[in-house]
Amino acid sequence: MTQVSVSHLRQHLPSYLKRVQAGEAIQITSRGRVIARLEAEHDPALEARRWLESLKGRVALVDVASPLGADSADAAWSGDADHL
Repeated sequence: MTQVSVSHLRQHLPSYLKRVQAGEAIQITSRGRVIARLEAEHDPALEARRWLESLKGRVALVDVASPLGADSADAAWSGDADHL
């Protein structure tokens, strides 16, 4: 993790904000002691969307109500048709 002094951070704030936006965390120091950490905001919706996109091509989405389709042998079964 990058450490930067308060005075250096003030002088170069836009470049450090770009680095944080890209995902880097930065520790801010004052007189050689860490006083704060600068990190990008955590967005759970964005994280979930990225996770779902990472699954693309590795999982199959199927119909759980009729997963076998109409042409399967189970489609002709009507054992509980009277109880619907």
